[in-house]
Amino acid sequence: MSQITVVTDTDASLPQEIADQYHIIQVPITIHFGDETFETGVDIDDASLFDRVDREGRLPTTSAPSPGKFAQAFQSAFDAGSDSVVCFCVSSKVSATFGAAVAARESLADRDITVVDTLSLSMGQGFIVLAAAQAAVSGASKEEIISIAHDVGKRSHLYAALSTLKYLAMSGRVGHLAAGMATLLNVKPILTIQDGKLDLLERVRTNRKAWDRVIKLTELSVDGKTIESMAVVHVAAAEQAKAFEGLLRSNLPCPDEILITELTPGLSVHSGAGMVGVGVVSGK
Repeated sequence: MSQITVVTDTDASLPQEIADQYHIIQVPITIHFGDETFETGVDIDDASLFDRVDREGRLPTTSAPSPGKFAQAFQSAFDAGSDSVVCFCVSSKVSATFGAAVAARESLADRDITVVDTLSLSMGQGFIVLAAAQAAVSGASKEEIISIAHDVGKRSHLYAALSTLKYLAMSGRVGHLAAGMATLLNVKPILTIQDGKLDLLERVRTNRKAWDRVIKLTELSVDGKTIESMAVVHVAAAEQAKAFEGLLRSNLPCPDEILITELTPGLSVHSGAGMVGVGVVSGK
C-alpha cells in the first residue's frame, strides 16, 4: 500500500496537535513587520500579532510561502517514506500560495505531487485537509482522497462576526469615518466564504445579536442535516470562543467534540482581534 502525505498551509486554521495527529505538514504563511519576518505557527500567533499591532498602531503585511518552502515540505514527506503528496492550498483568490505550491511541484517533476486549490480558507479549508488526511491514514488512494476532500468542501460552511471595524480601518479597507460611525452604532459585520474569499455578508448591531445571527445562518446552511464536524474559530478571543461554544450547544444539535482554534495570522490580520465564528460540515 502506497503512503500518501497531506500538505497544506497555515491559513487552514488547524492546531498543530491536530496536524501532528494526522501527519499533516503545514507550510507557514509569512508575516512582515517592516524588515522583521515571522512565520505563522512558528514564532507568531494571533495573540502576539495583535499585542504588537495595538502597541505600534500599525498592521503588518503577509506573504505566501515561497516555492522553496513548499519544496522542502514535499521533500520531507518523501524522505519520511511517502510515495506521493497531495497539497491543499488556501484559495487562489486570496493568496499566491497555490501558485507557489505549483511552482514547487514543477521543481520536483519526477515526484508524484498533486496540488489542489481549495477555493476556501480557515476551517473551510481545514475541514477539507482533515478529511483528506484521515482518508490517507485509512489507506485510501490518491483519487479517493481528492474526491473525499472535494465532497467535504461542498458541505462546509463558515460564518464569523467581527467585534470591531478598528483593524479594517487601519488596513484601509473601510474609511476611518465609516469605522468611527460603525463603532458608535455598535455595528458587527458578519463574514462568510463567498467565491473563494472571506466577504462581508451582512451587518448586525450588538455582539449578542451578531452571535445569534451567525448561529441562525449556520442552522439554515445545515438545513436539518446532521452536523458531522464543527469548529469555533477566533482571533485572540479564547474566552469569547468558549462562551460562543456554549451558545452553539444550546441552540444547535452539535457533535460531541467541537474544535476551538485560532484563525491564524495570515488571515486574522484582515479581520482583527476579537472575531468569533463557526465552521461546520453538514451531513450528506
